[in-house]
Amino acid sequence: MFAMQYSHRLPAGHDMEAIRRRAAQRGPLWEHTEGLVFKAFVAQERGRHRAVGHLYASVYLWREPAAAASFLMGERFQNVIDSFGRPRVESWLPLDARAGAARTERAAWLRRSERALDADADRAAVFAAQAREPEAGVVATSSALDLAAWRIVRFTLLTDAPDAGDGDAIYEVLHLAQPGLETLP
Repeated sequence: MFAMQYSHRLPAGHDMEAIRRRAAQRGPLWEHTEGLVFKAFVAQERGRHRAVGHLYASVYLWREPAAAASFLMGERFQNVIDSFGRPRVESWLPLDARAGAARTERAAWLRRSERALDADADRAAVFAAQAREPEAGVVATSSALDLAAWRIVRFTLLTDAPDAGDGDAIYEVLHLAQPGLETLP
């Protein structure tokens, strides 16, 4: 598997309804994408859930890394570049991914949590701890290793607005394309 996110900071006066329309228009085009578990079209609005500004982002979990490479090197990603400029793409090595009990419900929120992996951490124990049952209200969750910064990054798709922990980023899910969600345990 392969996980990634890219984000676009938007001006304070940017029309967020235009972003919602874009996600509603483009989201369904991803419903049959080969090698994709899910793509979350997400946004943050200044002043909501501790967001400091407007942001539009895409969060992906790919079953097949080759499918991610094909996307990034192909016409679909060129459309992103043409619309917003070439973004920095964060990427991670997935450690675990699970569908939650709410897998058939609409994901309205995404929580991104990060924590440092100390140099003296028991990495085997940390790895084992990633395979845990999702809490109530979870559509899906995945955890991944940031190999450059030695951090654990967890993405949780939720039906209800979550409480943000210290350092958590909360995003509104504008559309969730989920062609491979049923393949998760």
